[in-house]
Amino acid sequence: MKKLIVKLFRDMKQSVVQCIALVLVIAVGAFFYAGLSSYSQKQREYTEAYFATYNLSDLSVYYDRIAAEDVAQLAKVDGVERIEARYTTDALQYFDGYTAAFTIHSLPPENQINRPMIIGGRLPYQADEIIIDSHYAEEHLYRVGDSIRLNTNGREVAFEISGLIENVEYVKKNATQDHRTYAIAYVPQEAIPKIADSLYYNELLIDAKEGHDVDLIAQTMEAQSADLSYLGQTSKERSFGYAQIQQTIYNNGMMSKVIPLILFLISAIILFLTMSRTIDAQRGQIGIMKALGIKNSWIMFHYMGYALLVSLIGSLVGCIIALYVFIPLVTASSAKSYSLPGITFSLSPWLILPPLLFSSIFGLLSVYWSGRTILNERAAYIMRPKPPRNMKNLLIERIPGMWKRIPFSHKIILRNLFLNKKKAMASSIGTMVSMVLLIIAVGTQASLLKIANQIEDVYTYDLRVDYKMGTALEGIDLPSGIQSQHFISTLPVELVSGNNRENATMVVMDKENNLIKLFDQADQPIALGDHGVIVPKSYADHYNIVEGDFIQLRFTQPERRNQSVTMEVAQITNQFNHPSFYITPAYLESFQIDNRPTSMLIKANSDMELASIRDFFEQDQRVNSLTDKARIQESARYILNQNQFMFVMFIISAVVLSLGAVYTISSINIHERNRELATLKVLGYPIGKINSLIFKENIILTGLAAVVAVPLGMYCFTIVINALSSTHQQIPDQINVTGLLISILLAFLLTMLSNLLLRRNIANIHMTESLKSVE
Repeated sequence: MKKLIVKLFRDMKQSVVQCIALVLVIAVGAFFYAGLSSYSQKQREYTEAYFATYNLSDLSVYYDRIAAEDVAQLAKVDGVERIEARYTTDALQYFDGYTAAFTIHSLPPENQINRPMIIGGRLPYQADEIIIDSHYAEEHLYRVGDSIRLNTNGREVAFEISGLIENVEYVKKNATQDHRTYAIAYVPQEAIPKIADSLYYNELLIDAKEGHDVDLIAQTMEAQSADLSYLGQTSKERSFGYAQIQQTIYNNGMMSKVIPLILFLISAIILFLTMSRTIDAQRGQIGIMKALGIKNSWIMFHYMGYALLVSLIGSLVGCIIALYVFIPLVTASSAKSYSLPGITFSLSPWLILPPLLFSSIFGLLSVYWSGRTILNERAAYIMRPKPPRNMKNLLIERIPGMWKRIPFSHKIILRNLFLNKKKAMASSIGTMVSMVLLIIAVGTQASLLKIANQIEDVYTYDLRVDYKMGTALEGIDLPSGIQSQHFISTLPVELVSGNNRENATMVVMDKENNLIKLFDQADQPIALGDHGVIVPKSYADHYNIVEGDFIQLRFTQPERRNQSVTMEVAQITNQFNHPSFYITPAYLESFQIDNRPTSMLIKANSDMELASIRDFFEQDQRVNSLTDKARIQESARYILNQNQFMFVMFIISAVVLSLGAVYTISSINIHERNRELATLKVLGYPIGKINSLIFKENIILTGLAAVVAVPLGMYCFTIVINALSSTHQQIPDQINVTGLLISILLAFLLTMLSNLLLRRNIANIHMTESLKSVE
């Protein structure tokens, strides 16, 4: 047994590069599994605990003004556990060259809903004290005790910063998580008269009792607010921060399953091929071990030990790299994307088990599958070289005059490929699965670029003006310098399909509106019509919706009384960002539903006039937020930067895995042909020409693999994209020609690189030893 262990390590030492390649192949899958699983699981667990600890509100109800007596009456609504009233307003802080926007909330006495998490300092107790979010403070170098001056409701007010906080209702501030020009602040209830006309409230936070229907509570609240200045409401599921992080958690969870599974399958195929070929190449040594009296089981365990050892080292290396590379990168990415104070990502030692078990099982199966046939033969028979196969003339040899014109080196290549079809096929399969992985990796990166680029193609306006709830936009004053403007309204709806309900957004806009462009599934621009709804492809794929179908949509705003309508599907559109259902005001009104615009899109005559237009709307107290072209471009860059590292690592991992696969299989091919290559060296064949033979064979095998890998890679890419997509996130599922060409070119470059690394193997072939190995 000891000698078998010594032989095991000697074999690994003699083929150290091949061993390293196999370790890297397994490490790639372990790296992604450990990193993505840790990231997804920790993010999900942290957010659940964070929302529960700081009690994220189940429902927010908005009023123009509501008194404490009315709040007390609404607190009696069935299903309400607790209700808190607060005052919310916007404020501005001016800097040289830019303006920062604040959202200020009052803190209710004995605050229990949406409680701030103190990062530094304390809660405000005096009317002149304020707490601000820690990221904004860090961006502007504010500390506890500093003073800050804000402009709100037409007046300038001064506060002293008593603390730095983060709040559960703002895990994500806005689409780009902009800490420089947007901030969250809280003041004590005593400060309301300082920033408003008097002490009153305009927002209610509701904590529902366990098991009660929040939708029913919302309807009751709206009904009992009939005599109040009711504006609207937002459920927890539709709040921006909650919806965004839930979507991210879903996407990360799918990636933690799909990407490692692909890598595991590919590494398993490569490990299976490698171990099978290794045992077949060492049949002579197996015969010697049998002749020396070593039991078949010990010989089998010897080769199984190689597979187990490589799997263990590969899994361990992958997890260690994930700990020191993946975890720091996702920690930095999470900090840029969300405000999750105190979250830390770590690696559990148990995460090494799945990649270890997966690779070990395939390694053991390959050893058992290949070894059982050889071990059942007699030792004397195994020690002999395999009898020569019956040679047949190739088809090309039967063509008169053709075979004689072919150079000798090309004859060797053709004979080796066509007379050893199984070995050539095995080599091609290894190269093919590697190329499939490259196609998937390059394709996902191209999809990410397409998602970011579509933002600027769809939203062509210079400025979007979103007004506060309840603002009537009829006859609104407009500044000069506007080339065109269009009103739109955004409505929360539910897509009802059988027993399933899916939250969605409906955008109502004029069919003449050319500031938001829609594209069909062939990426061709389409126009709105008055006779149907335009459905995003993400919803259409999930619910099997096609053009001409009728779908049921339910308006979830309480003032709409949960009205359900049946709309005809006019067209299906590619919407990679914020997929929404689009209709015209005329089509909406055909269901006896009034259209109440909530936003205005503006196209300016020039960039100079755009600045004055923006200044005009910044002074309008009815405006809730402004979005300009720069913010749209920033949003596109943000999407790229947020996911760039993940897909870059995916591509790097694909390259490493592919190189390891090509090198490992090619090195086994050379080992099996030692006698043939040694004969060529004895006959005076130059090393350069022998290298050229191997190089050309590998290039031909790569070319043959590409023929199958391209359609298979496109099919696998579609499966992966469909698995990662959801109703709220469409990912382009069609890889372009450029992506395919890049993948194929990478495969050929990796084949060339492996050929360069294999030159040393060919040069080290000992002629006498190889030729006398039979004796």
